Amino acid sequence: MEAIYVTPRQYRIIALLAKKGEIDAEELSEALSTRREDLMRDLAELEHRGLIKIERQKAIEYVLTGDGSRYVKQGLPEEQVYSVIDKCAGRGINEFLKCVEEHGVISNDAYIGLQYLVKSKCVVVEDKRVIVGNRSACEETIEKARELISLVLDLINKKILPSEDVVALARRRQIIETREIVILKIKASDKTLSAWRSGLVKEKTVLTVIKPEVALGLDKYIVKEFDFSIELPSIPLSRKHPFMQFIDELREIMVSIGFEEVKGPHVEAEFWNFDVLFQAQDHPAREIHDTFFLKTNLRAHVDPALLDIVKRVHESGWGYKWDPARSMRLVLRSQTTAVSARALRERGGGEYRVFTIDRNFRPENLDAKHSMEFYQLDGVIVGKNVNFKHLLYFFKEFAAALGLREMWFKPGYFPFTEPSVEGYVKHPKLGWIEVFPGGMFRSEVMEMLGCPGYKAAAWGIGVDRLAMIVLGIDDIRLLFTRDVDALSSIKYTGLEYMWRRTSGRDVKVVKTPR
Repeated sequence: MEAIYVTPRQYRIIALLAKKGEIDAEELSEALSTRREDLMRDLAELEHRGLIKIERQKAIEYVLTGDGSRYVKQGLPEEQVYSVIDKCAGRGINEFLKCVEEHGVISNDAYIGLQYLVKSKCVVVEDKRVIVGNRSACEETIEKARELISLVLDLINKKILPSEDVVALARRRQIIETREIVILKIKASDKTLSAWRSGLVKEKTVLTVIKPEVALGLDKYIVKEFDFSIELPSIPLSRKHPFMQFIDELREIMVSIGFEEVKGPHVEAEFWNFDVLFQAQDHPAREIHDTFFLKTNLRAHVDPALLDIVKRVHESGWGYKWDPARSMRLVLRSQTTAVSARALRERGGGEYRVFTIDRNFRPENLDAKHSMEFYQLDGVIVGKNVNFKHLLYFFKEFAAALGLREMWFKPGYFPFTEPSVEGYVKHPKLGWIEVFPGGMFRSEVMEMLGCPGYKAAAWGIGVDRLAMIVLGIDDIRLLFTRDVDALSSIKYTGLEYMWRRTSGRDVKVVKTPR
C-alpha cells in the first residue's frame, strides 16, 4: 500500500476519526479549535480523494427570536413590569402603562406584562386603577418566568430538550423559533483506517507557488495541482432586488392610468403629518409609542395664514385649544398621506390624480409581520364629482393589475376620511390581510388644504404586505434581507400585465372572509 500524504490539519482530522470512528462537524471544529467553515475545504478534499465519508442529515434547531434575546437580558414582560410595580401602582391603566414605559420597559412588553400579572392575580384592577394584589402570587409568577428563561437557555446552549409543554409555551410566547440545519457526520474510509494503522498516513505542507529556495526539497511538500480542464462556475447575472422591482412596477401601473408621482420629505413637521389631516393633537397615534420624534431644537416653518386656518378648523371641530408650536415639531414621517396633503395644498382645487410610493417610519417591534420601516403607496383622486365609488373601483382595478382575484371590503375609521373603508386580500399562508385602507377626505381637511368645494378619494396602500402576497413570502423581513440565497429563492419575474386587459371584471369580490 502506498503512503497517503495530507496537510497537517487533514492529518489531525484523520487522527481524530481513527480514534473516535465517527464525528460531526461541530464536534470536530471544537476538537481542532477551528471554525466549522474553515474546515469545509479540507473535508471536501478528503471526501473527493475517498479518504473520508460524509453523511448529510437535516435537523431542526431552536434559536432565540429578537424578543427572546431581549427577554434573556431583561426578563420576561411580567418580570419587567413587576420590577417597577411599586413605582407605578395606584394609577389608571393608561397612566400605569405610561409610567412603566418611562422606567425603560417598551410599550409592547408593558402591555403583555400587565396582562400576565392580572391573569395570575398578582395585580388587580379596581375602580379602573391598577393595584398590587396577592404578593405570593406575584412571586410565584416571577419564579415561573425565570424558570422558563432558564429552561430556554439550557435548550439553546446545552441542547437539553425540556418537556413538549415548555417548548410549546416558549414558541407561543415568541421566545424561540426553529430553523433547519444540516448536520455533517464524518467517518474515515476503510482505506484510510488501514493506512493509518500501518503508519502510511503522512503529513506534508501544501505548496501552491514553487519558489527557487524550495525547489530542491520538494519531497517535503505536497504541490497543489490545478485541473485546467474543469469549467469555471457561471456567474449569475445581476438583477434588481425583487422588492425594488415590484415597487417600480407599481409605479408603472399608476402612471399608466393617468397618475402623476409626487415626493415629500422623510423628516416632516407634525403639522403636515397630523394637523392638516385633522388629527387632534391629543390623538393616541401622535404619542411617542406610534411616532419617532426628532431630538432637536429645529422647528418647521409654515405660512402664518395657513396656521390661522388650521387653528380655526381644529378648535371649532374638536373643541380644544390648538397649539401651533406643537405642530412645528419634527418627526420621522409616519404616513405618506403627508405627501398627498402637501400636493393638495400646492395645487388647490381642480381635476387631477397624484400618488407617491415611499418609506414611512413607526416604532414597531420587528417580526414576521411588522417593521419599523415600511413602504406605502399613497394617492388621491381630486375633483368636484369624485365619490366613494371611484375609490372602490380604483382598488378593484389596481388589484386586478396585480393578478389578485379575491378581495373584500368592510367599513373603516380614519381621523381624516369619511366614509372610510378597509380592503383585504388573501395571502396563501397568512389568510386575509388588510392592504387597501382609504376613504373620502373630510370637508375639514379639504378646507385646510385650500380645496373647498372639491372632493378627494384618498388611500395609503400597504406596499410591503402587497409584496408578500405577490412575491409569495410570509416574512416581511425577507423584503429587506441582504442574504443572496434567500433572495434567489424568491422566484419573481415581474408582473405580466397590460392595464387594458386587466379590468375590474376579472376581480372576484366577496363580502366576508372565508
